[in-house]
This record gives sequence, structure tokens and C-alpha cells, in this order.
Amino acid sequence: MESEQHEILIRTYAGLEEVLESEVRNLGGADVERMVRAVSCKGDQGFLYKLNLALRTGLRVLKPIHKFSFKSNDDFYKAIFDIDWNVYFDVDKTMIIDSLLFSEMFTNSMFVSQLAKDAIADRFRKEVGRRPFIDSKEPNIYISVYVRDQEVTIYLDSSGSSLHRRGYRKEQVKAPLSEVMAAGILLMSNWSHHFPLVDPMCGSGTFSIEAALIANNIPPGIFRPGFAFEHWRDFDQELFDTILESLNKKITEFPVSIKASDRSFAAVELARENAREAGVEGDIQFENLPFEKHVNPGKRSFLFLNPPYGERMQPEDIDALYGMIGSTLKHTYGGSEAWIFTSNQEALNKIGLRPSRKIKLFNGPLECRLVRYEMYDGSKKASKNQAV
Repeated sequence: MESEQHEILIRTYAGLEEVLESEVRNLGGADVERMVRAVSCKGDQGFLYKLNLALRTGLRVLKPIHKFSFKSNDDFYKAIFDIDWNVYFDVDKTMIIDSLLFSEMFTNSMFVSQLAKDAIADRFRKEVGRRPFIDSKEPNIYISVYVRDQEVTIYLDSSGSSLHRRGYRKEQVKAPLSEVMAAGILLMSNWSHHFPLVDPMCGSGTFSIEAALIANNIPPGIFRPGFAFEHWRDFDQELFDTILESLNKKITEFPVSIKASDRSFAAVELARENAREAGVEGDIQFENLPFEKHVNPGKRSFLFLNPPYGERMQPEDIDALYGMIGSTLKHTYGGSEAWIFTSNQEALNKIGLRPSRKIKLFNGPLECRLVRYEMYDGSKKASKNQAV
């Protein structure tokens, strides 16, 4: 007997929807639809486990369990109270509730979450004589309340903590690049293990590590300590183990050239430690070297840079930094292409190269640009004719 198909919603960063949609389709999702900062699909319980383990650009995998309309606070409370929560999780599990509002009926998300919490607690108290407790740090159960106008959808968040928390990054530099964003940028670039990758301002090594995971088809979720769905009543350990084993069998060992460098020795050592935790240290060549000291690699390379945005630097220092990036790209990496991710659009003008592509992305609340530069080796026309 086939498992029951149900709706699934996967959230992501604004700008990564198309990449996420492709991932979900490739993993076997049915009725896949691109949305704003999300992708919806249908799949069974095993597919929900698979998404959490294998997605590179998803942040949260949500399962809708109830939808209703309301006209007042009492209607809202009663609709949530009427859900048989004991079917989904045990009263001894701790929980957390977050609310997302697009409604004039409610203006305070904390109030909505509190009202939902009261309804759930009262339902458990009526059914079993006790209530579950809230845990804002390490809860077992994650519940998401989505309100649009007078329509409400209640989700169980199967992921728990955001999927960008892979589990391999034990330490990090200030303002680290999200693993999900790094993976999304890599996938948008169409880089593959056939081409050398250069990560010249590696920080904690996110670009390099995510690239190594992609090259070897290593599912990023295998490093996490756990998922919220493991606390659901219907969690199937045997099915989960089967899905995990199937993904592990697809891991490859392609030869790959990845170079991670930084002018900071501490950053390089940090990146090396994170790569070791991810099991890909052997795929990455680490070097304590400033970008301007790089030498011509003699091959078509893909470069990925997330330079400082300028919040803690003087304008003249930012201008000099981005000017150096442009000069190094032009004189050292002819025939290669670079992808630069930054929120400082004025500084991009200091690079002095004409971009071939600009993509709007968001790093948290910051509006950013992902910009592609093609460094031609010889004449532009000849390079186009030789392009792979």
C-alpha cells in the first residue's frame, strides 16, 4: 500500500525560489509550485524525511495540518482548540509557536502565538489532564501559524531549527554567510566538479564546504543532530533509516579542485576545522594568502566571493578593497568567471569590470546583489567562441 500523499511547503530566502523548485523536482516532488520565498509540492512521509536530509536551499519543511477561517479572537482560539493535538505529539514534548501575519485582524505576532499556545495547552489539559510546556531554546515540536486576512493555516515544522544550520560549522567568523545562501549561489552559477573553484576570502569556509558537498553528492542534512519530525507521534524510524541509507549510497567521490584562502590565518584554520567536521577536508586546499597575492592558475576557474559590505570599514578602505578585487580578477584570472555577493552596490562600481549578470537576493533584511563577471582571456570575441 502506497503512503498517503500530503501537501508540503518549503521555505527559502527571497531570490532562491527557482533553485529550490529545481531541487524539489529533482528529488521527486509532485505538483511542484514556485511561490514567494517558498515552494509547495506533494509527497509522502518518506519524501518529507528526504527533503530535510537532502535539500541544499530549503530553510524549513512544513506540513499543513489544518486550515480555517475566523471572524474574531474567540473564533481563532476555538478553531485551534478543536484540533486533536494529541494525535500529532505527546503532552510531554516541549513546543514553540511562531506566527506570520498578513492580516488587519491581527497586528501582533506574539499575541497570536500566545493565543494559539493557550488553545493547545487547554486542549491537552482537557484530554489528558496536563499541558505541554514552551521551550524557546531547544523545543521538540515547532508549530507555525500563518494568517492571511481571515484565513489561517496551521503547520507542523518538520525541520525544527532552520536547515541552514547544517551541523558541521562548529565555529564561525563574524557575519558568516548562510550555508543555504552559499549553496544557492553555487547552484545558480552552474559550477560543477569539472572546473576548479576558488574561494579567496573564505572566512569560515562556507562556499568551499558547500561546493565539496555538492561535488560529492553528500546530503547536507546528515550532519544535523536531529529533526523536529523525530518527535512526532507518527515518526517511522525504519522508514527514516531507509531514506538515509538510500541517500548515503548515492554519495560519490569525484576528483575536485577547491582552493580556500584568506588573509587571516585564524579564518583559514577555522575553515579547515569546519571542513574536517563535514568530512571534506581532503577535497579542499587551504592557504593563508591575501587575494592580491594569487598567481595565475592557468585554468578556467569559478571564483566565489562574499567580501565585507562596509559596515565596519571606512569608505576609502571599501573602495580600495573592491578595486583590488577587480584588478586581481582582470590580471590573474583571465578566462575565468567570478560571482560576487554583496549588499554594497556602490562598492561594486569600484571593481571596474562590466557584469554579465545581476541577481537580487536578500541576506536577512539586507538587499544584496549576486553579480557575475566574466574575465576574458585575449579578445572578448575569441573568448566567446572558445566558451564551454
